[in-house]
Amino acid sequence: MKLPRDLSGQDLVKTLKKFGYEVTHQTGSHIRLTTQKMENIILQFLLITPLKLAH
Repeated sequence: MKLPRDLSGQDLVKTLKKFGYEVTHQTGSHIRLTTQKMENIILQFLLITPLKLAH
């Protein structure tokens, strides 16, 4: 699957909310989302455009 290269932080938040993630904390442009679906998963990223992939 090819990952989109022009996804903004806000677009990612909208998409992850559809999969059960909730915004649990935000300070400035840093945001934390958490889900309790199968296990406690925490994602943290910047609300920048576009997001860059880490290697």
